[in-house]
Amino acid sequence: MALGATFAALRHRNYRIWAAAGFVSVIGTWMQVLGVNWFVLAETGSATSMGFTVLLQALPTLVLSVWGGALADRVPAKPLLIGAQAAHALLAAGLAVVAVTGAGGLPAIYAISLATGAVSAIEGPVMGRWASTLVDRESLGNALALGSLTNSAGRILGMSLGAVVVAAVGPALLFAANAASFVAVVVALFAVREGERHGGAAATADAAPADGGIRAGFRYLLGQPVVLVALALSFVLGSLGRNYQVTMAAMSDGPLHGGASGYGLLSTVFAVGTVLGALFAARRAELGYAVLVGAGLLASGLQIVAGLAPGTLSFAAVILPVAAAAVVIDTTVGARAQLDTDYAMRGRVLAALAVTGSVSAAVGAPLLGWLAEHAGPRQTLVLAGAVTAVATAAAGVALDRLRERRLAHRLTRVLAVPAARPVRRVAATAARVVRPAGAGLVAATAGAARVVRPAGAGLAAATLPRPAVLAGASPVALPGARRGAGRLRSSRAARAAQDCAGCAPHRGRHRSRWTGLRSPFAHRDGCPAA
Repeated sequence: MALGATFAALRHRNYRIWAAAGFVSVIGTWMQVLGVNWFVLAETGSATSMGFTVLLQALPTLVLSVWGGALADRVPAKPLLIGAQAAHALLAAGLAVVAVTGAGGLPAIYAISLATGAVSAIEGPVMGRWASTLVDRESLGNALALGSLTNSAGRILGMSLGAVVVAAVGPALLFAANAASFVAVVVALFAVREGERHGGAAATADAAPADGGIRAGFRYLLGQPVVLVALALSFVLGSLGRNYQVTMAAMSDGPLHGGASGYGLLSTVFAVGTVLGALFAARRAELGYAVLVGAGLLASGLQIVAGLAPGTLSFAAVILPVAAAAVVIDTTVGARAQLDTDYAMRGRVLAALAVTGSVSAAVGAPLLGWLAEHAGPRQTLVLAGAVTAVATAAAGVALDRLRERRLAHRLTRVLAVPAARPVRRVAATAARVVRPAGAGLVAATAGAARVVRPAGAGLAAATLPRPAVLAGASPVALPGARRGAGRLRSSRAARAAQDCAGCAPHRGRHRSRWTGLRSPFAHRDGCPAA
């Protein structure tokens, strides 16, 4: 199983090195995210401006990420990754200079955010495809889940430390720390052993260009409708359901009255929830589309509840499972996008995944910021949660149809299998108790009919068949029957009836009109056991 053990991917030395370096880098990245968001919000007092910063970081992905995916399938990854880490470090240092000196102001912050997005657009697919070769195929899903766990744990530390530092000395130190964190990634790139990489042709994939280019990647994706539906659902959930950098800040600065400390607390709680979600994903034997739809519905419903939360603590309590569901959604989409597609197209598929995430941020962050300012943060959360719930339900129906209505078949099997045995046993018992009285009434009616009918009708009445004996019940009270005939059979009598070999072919042909079950004790006429 790909996810048989929670930490199965750590058996690979290369992955252990990469995970440690990624953990350090993630801490610095989230410290910078918090610093940039709070710096812009403090300078402008506008959630829309903060959303515009997120837009600038995501915008280059729309154009450059597809090129990054083509490069990931064609050229050696290590030189590109080293250059990307150096560029990230320089841009983070530039943010620190702007925060300390004020040179350039908000336009400089916007320009650096745009450049950071451009580097990430090229780097993302290359790093994703290269990192997937650090483990074998059986451990790839677990590696993705542990990557989410690393990101979540780094987010906890990054947001927690960032909240303390930004309140004490300002955001400049956060940017400087992020610039230093990229050194760990460069060291890890040199420490990975090329001979221990996996993935079929992964050892030579960097030097062997794949056929086609960007257009080939688009043609391939158009032939994968299930993956397209998953990406579409990821876009809706990402744009309206998980842009909590904007909504948490708007709620903390608005109706919750939490300020910077409240925003830091909510960010930390959200990070804790992502850790729980990553652990859940790592322990799953399989991350399928049913998990994706279920997590989407859960996150959407809880988002509506979050909009109605009266205080910071109650809001944080709802945010925790929302964050867990968000990580499960991201991990499941990433796992299916790689495991359900060809390895030769993996870079371009990852590029499409990156484009989806960036577009969702580009559309959702400004939209949620604008709604928070004009309609209110609470109304924004409720409306967005309702929209994502409807979209998730529609995606679930589409995925079920594309995958040959497996959900419908599964529900049919669940209703047909002996899962309902307790209910059926209760119904059968009730039928055995009630039926003798009803059968006695039928016999009494028949006796009355024999009295009322004209001469000659007695012959027809005499030829009537005996009433059928219900499961576990003795013959009903008829003229000449012994006392107590309407009681239930004893277990000994029931066993004797079951052991009747002569009636075995005849038993179980008729169903009870109360329980719908075939009676195991029905006997043919004239059987001594009856």
